[in-house]
Amino acid sequence: MSEKTGVLLCGHGSRDAGASQEFGQVARKLAERMPQYDVEHAFLEFATPVIRDGIEALRAKGNIHILAVPGMLFAAGHVKNDIPSVLNTYMAQHEGVRIEYGRELGIDPKMLRAAGARIQEAIDGLGAAYSPHETLLVVVGRGASDPDANANICKVMRLLWEGFGFAWGEVVYSGVTFPLVEPGLEHATRLGYKRIIVFPYFLFTGVLVKRIYDYTDAVAARHPDIEFVKASYLNHHDLVVETFRERALEILEGAPAMNCQMCKYREAVLGFEDQVGLAQESHHHHVEGIGTNDAQPAGHSHDHDHGHGHDHGHHHHPYPHAEHPLGPVTMKKPAEAES
Repeated sequence: MSEKTGVLLCGHGSRDAGASQEFGQVARKLAERMPQYDVEHAFLEFATPVIRDGIEALRAKGNIHILAVPGMLFAAGHVKNDIPSVLNTYMAQHEGVRIEYGRELGIDPKMLRAAGARIQEAIDGLGAAYSPHETLLVVVGRGASDPDANANICKVMRLLWEGFGFAWGEVVYSGVTFPLVEPGLEHATRLGYKRIIVFPYFLFTGVLVKRIYDYTDAVAARHPDIEFVKASYLNHHDLVVETFRERALEILEGAPAMNCQMCKYREAVLGFEDQVGLAQESHHHHVEGIGTNDAQPAGHSHDHDHGHGHDHGHHHHPYPHAEHPLGPVTMKKPAEAES
């Protein structure tokens, strides 16, 4: 007889009741998508049930194999140390219970699409006056003492910035590290853009999200010539729930080791969706060895014109933001820019 398996969603916890309610809603939506498993949620601190009680709730339903998924965006101290410590302590005290630990949500195409949906909601409210080339995006991360987690926010910001084609992008943090929200927003006002979209890359509401919006209002009041737009945090977006489901199943099925999760040829990366499934072939076979002792590849002559600005003709898929005012167009000669 196979052992019964349950899923435990492990959150950080918040003193804000709204945050706990939103986390519970994610767990309920996850349970709907995984009807073959019992699903519970619990918190590391500041809220109940605590993780130990969440495990007990699953055991009461006959589950002795538990898939524990960290309900957090990135892996810092809570994901790397605190939650595993609680889980390992429980297993050491309860023989016969097997707990396997999954990975955090991380940088994932679905999470980026969920973030993009929240930003798009904010853009939709701006009307015809909106232009991405007049808009600066500020992504707000939680902030941690772990530079790896802090760096991940920078990558998220870049993916969103490039996906939408905003004029500029900045990262600020709600605490622990720098730049913090208020000085970061003040810095952003000096960059000369008409509009600033502030997007908290947070799962749920709470004291920090409310503080982010308060700082935004304070900076906006000092700069009435700039339009400040507050985008919503992620919350229980369907793609967030789906990412949690995948993290649970990864524990059972394993995850691919090759770093393909953000490959634009395999996943619908925000802003590059039309490149999924394109044939992958080297665009450089005809220039292999060029530049080393004037070597020429066999059978390839450079007496012909490739018809574009590269010396050796690289036929890459068109870059969707090639006309960005701070991008490739700035490298064209005046005559080329006019043609």
